[in-house]
Amino acid sequence: MSSFWSRRQFINVSAQTAVLAAGTRFLVLDGSAEESTSRYQALFAPLDQFVEQYMREQGAPGMTLVLADRDGVQRVVTYGFSDVDRKISVTPDQLFQIGSISKSFAAHCALQLHEEGKLDFHKPVLEYLPWFRMETKFAPITTHHLLTHTTGLPGDPPVFLSDPNAKHQTAYPPGNQFHYNNMCFVLLGHLLVTLDGRPLSEIFRKRVFEPLGMTKSEPVITLDVRARTARSYNAFQNDRPYPMCGRLAEAPYVVITDASGCIASTPEDMGRYIQMIASHGKGPKGALLNEQSFALFSHPHIKAEEFGPTASYGYGIAVDTLEGHRVLRHTGGMVSFASALQVDIDAGVGAFASINAMQGYRPNPVAQYAIELMRAQRESKPHPAAPAPRDIYKVEHAAAYAGTFQGSKGGKLEFVAEGDKLFLVHEGKRVALEGSNDAFLVLHPDFDRFPLLFGRADAKDGKSPVVEASWGSEWFTNAKYSGPKTFDYPKEWDTFAGHYRNESPWIGSFHVLVRKGKLFIDGVIPLEPAAGDIYRLSDEESNTEWIRFTEIVNGHAMKIKFSGEDMWRVAAL
Repeated sequence: MSSFWSRRQFINVSAQTAVLAAGTRFLVLDGSAEESTSRYQALFAPLDQFVEQYMREQGAPGMTLVLADRDGVQRVVTYGFSDVDRKISVTPDQLFQIGSISKSFAAHCALQLHEEGKLDFHKPVLEYLPWFRMETKFAPITTHHLLTHTTGLPGDPPVFLSDPNAKHQTAYPPGNQFHYNNMCFVLLGHLLVTLDGRPLSEIFRKRVFEPLGMTKSEPVITLDVRARTARSYNAFQNDRPYPMCGRLAEAPYVVITDASGCIASTPEDMGRYIQMIASHGKGPKGALLNEQSFALFSHPHIKAEEFGPTASYGYGIAVDTLEGHRVLRHTGGMVSFASALQVDIDAGVGAFASINAMQGYRPNPVAQYAIELMRAQRESKPHPAAPAPRDIYKVEHAAAYAGTFQGSKGGKLEFVAEGDKLFLVHEGKRVALEGSNDAFLVLHPDFDRFPLLFGRADAKDGKSPVVEASWGSEWFTNAKYSGPKTFDYPKEWDTFAGHYRNESPWIGSFHVLVRKGKLFIDGVIPLEPAAGDIYRLSDEESNTEWIRFTEIVNGHAMKIKFSGEDMWRVAAL
């Protein structure tokens, strides 16, 4: 799984033996004094059972978890290992990087500045930060747009581009479309520093940590706190889709000091943060936000389907409903940590879970099941059943994919179905497929570079016959296919095809290829020509990212600009 794919959470499928293999001791370590008197004690055992099931299914090395409500922290518990090789357990005092959940902390600071009359959410950002290099033909971008991911700016590049003459470009008018945007929260951090007058680390400490008693949290991730941080893991090969339970390697430590994801915390401290949100902005020393500010924080300003079909986005937080209750939630994906925060602000309960590995998923099922259990306990209702174990090899309507597909460049693919299982016949052996919705991984070294995608006779009808398959640039059809088999395209695109990489873990690696007369990234995301020599990522209407190919040498583009950031061809010279 490349960093590129982890951001888009493409498909998560599993294989092989989990890190916590069957038969190993599952470590559970309770870490708070409140647990013996907690009103939720009866739910601890079913929750632990589900966490064990979930971690084994996902291949997670370790997890930290906190339950809290309006009255305070109710349980701190850790599971599994911080150091897998030496079998050292995760402990409650270890720091976990919370990733993009940090955005909600930045939003709280911005709302406090708004209360103080220092920040107008609807004033153009360039009036506060005139140094920001940006061009737009649309209306000005405001702080409201930064907080809601609706600027129309690219989300992946740094605020300060490597080319001193380059400027960020907007793709569409601000305020109309949601596109998740890390860069804009980096920019928001600069805005906080400008208006508050203190470093970002001090702003977080004084405005959020100290009022809530978050004494063990760190506002920025530097090497100074590495010794307190849980050992963490990521994909052994990060240039291809990652299967759940795939091979992991200890991750390099990264330094993150910007507002898009710079906080590291302990479960107990995150419980204090949950208590404040569950109390609608009220902390133990008084209100962190007044009623009007909390209403802005938790208001569904814009639909945000990246967070789910019913989700919207507030200020630095997703806004959703769960069984009729209002839920504020966010996930955090770091190079080697994955986190989930969910707070039911109607029932006043919440949970935070974090895993010390980045495998493409977030532990939302754990946080959600925890708040469902807590709400049932408060209402004296039976505990809801845990989500059922997942059969990773189960394929709905597997027989629809069976048959032989002939390749446009020669060769063929043969698939067979047995009940709800689907197999590729390769070198005389059957290889199980994992995935769903016409997208699968083939867990064989000959096929692990790209996902395997199936196409239907009617692309808009998921029940129409399967007529084609693709893997990277390779395209295959079966006897039911009736469309064209040759396609024209600009021949300069052949110079673009190749593997490009940036060693920044936030940019990572991807392949550009041509298939059926179209340009793709990793065979999945279409690239569409735009103005001049720009190609836009067109998997979603709201996608603001773009690519420019440069430095053509011996018939190959040696370099690309990805939304302004440099990537280089991986080539054997």
